Amino acid sequence: MTVFQPKFFHVFQKGYYNRSKLTSDIIAGIIVGIIALPLAIAFGIASGVSPQQGLITAIVAGLLVSLFGGSRFLIGGPTGAFIVIVAGIVAQYGLQGLTIATIMAGVFLIVMGLCRMGAIFRFIPYPIVVGFTSGIAVTIFSTQVKDFLGLTATIPSGFLPQWAAYIENLSTINWNETIMSLACLLTIVVWGRFVKKIPGSLIALVVGTAASVLLARYADIHLATIGTKFPELAEGLPMPSPVAPAMDYETIKSLVSPAFTIAILCAIESLLAAMVADGVTGKHHDSNTELIGQGIANVVTPLFGGIPATGAIARTMTNINNGGKSPVAGVIHAIVLLAIYLFLMPYAVYIPLSCLAAILVMVAYNMSEWRTFKYLLRGDKSDVAVLLLTFFLTVVVDLTVAIEVGLVLAVALFVRRVMETSSINVIEEDSLLATENDEVVNPDDIEHLDIPKGVEVYEINGPFFFGLASKFEELNQFSAENVKVRILRMRKVPFIDSTGINNLRNLCERTQNRGIQVILSGVNDKVAGSLCKYGIDRLIGPDNIQPHISLALNQANKVMQNL
Repeated sequence: MTVFQPKFFHVFQKGYYNRSKLTSDIIAGIIVGIIALPLAIAFGIASGVSPQQGLITAIVAGLLVSLFGGSRFLIGGPTGAFIVIVAGIVAQYGLQGLTIATIMAGVFLIVMGLCRMGAIFRFIPYPIVVGFTSGIAVTIFSTQVKDFLGLTATIPSGFLPQWAAYIENLSTINWNETIMSLACLLTIVVWGRFVKKIPGSLIALVVGTAASVLLARYADIHLATIGTKFPELAEGLPMPSPVAPAMDYETIKSLVSPAFTIAILCAIESLLAAMVADGVTGKHHDSNTELIGQGIANVVTPLFGGIPATGAIARTMTNINNGGKSPVAGVIHAIVLLAIYLFLMPYAVYIPLSCLAAILVMVAYNMSEWRTFKYLLRGDKSDVAVLLLTFFLTVVVDLTVAIEVGLVLAVALFVRRVMETSSINVIEEDSLLATENDEVVNPDDIEHLDIPKGVEVYEINGPFFFGLASKFEELNQFSAENVKVRILRMRKVPFIDSTGINNLRNLCERTQNRGIQVILSGVNDKVAGSLCKYGIDRLIGPDNIQPHISLALNQANKVMQNL
């Protein structure tokens, strides 16, 4: 099966697409494009770049994700999740470093898709995802306090230094800016309760901008605007043209970790959004194609001056709720944003920063998932520990560190869960149950086994991998002094890895040094192939690997007779 199958081209096959679906896609695309406008501008500024870079990202990435992605409904563009990591990269490496890191992240995503790694991201534990998301939400909120309150002081990066600076400079609060922020926030909240089709963020942007212009003209009250922060926008916007950044080995090496963080965050958020869309529509996305599509978008977008992009859950749901039927809606959304960029963007200089801060505070609240966070705190202690650790690392330390630690925790949790399903049991009775759960359903389900004296039988349940090492160390402690044969029943071992084989080899060698013969029973073809490949059959003898417990017991009798 081909790993790259974009849904955009798939929908035009077999007569699926028609005029009715095109009309629905056009309507949905226009609405999503208008909704994406204030978010793209706000995310751009909050990320430490210009507003037009946020809009360029929504245009280019939105187009490419829809053309080459693996979902019918996903809308791509800048998202709040990237604000923290992008701002950190810009502060440390500059815009050139951000461009290189984003291109590298795109390459990572393409490789992940080609290697069919899309399904892996479904196994990232939910507490880690919620910890990331809630931590990012808190960090976004923290970065917007200055503009929300109109503070004039220079605010450092980092959660704890920021709040120390806020408390220290609280006396510089600008009440005009604060009132504007509260009014815009109230508009978003109230409007959203009564009108669902048109987002409150767009209404707040329009009303706030109009109020800012009127206050400046008639009341001589001047608010901080995009124009005061980016005065060069008043001269008009240049058309973006592809420019390849200068790269060298040292720069690439230093940006591997940030690029990997961007790639992982993009993969998690885009595939999560695609799964949400699948749940609502009943359709199915292609996760590997989606990773490749996201990779293409993140390779190309920074060449036009854009920032990292991924699938946006809110815009995707807006697309679905307004009748979007195919990736054509995403293409229309990009065209709408391009028209806004060409004809309306010069008016963006009048948008007050306090209004954008209110929009981002609302974005942070919606991202926080505080109800889910509170619900997860009732769970298993290990899950709670993972949730809180990921959350605090994201907020207090760094998102890159949180991503890396989170992935390690995901692997550790997976190993632990598998270990809990794997066990080694000593069989002391003269009968073994044939059912998997050892519950007697029928007398015929019982195997009556005649285990001779001097023979031990162990039942291994579950994967035979490195996580079982400690249990094998305990195995030697079970043996009686007069044991001459040890049978390892492996009928419930689906696979064995190289570490498991090494542990088995060590066990066999130690056992044989004590004069005890090891016999393996119920080995499936896949496991048997691995054992022969690594020479376990030569170590214990080919006759000592048997397909069934009865044959293994017969072999044990032969061994006992020859002693």
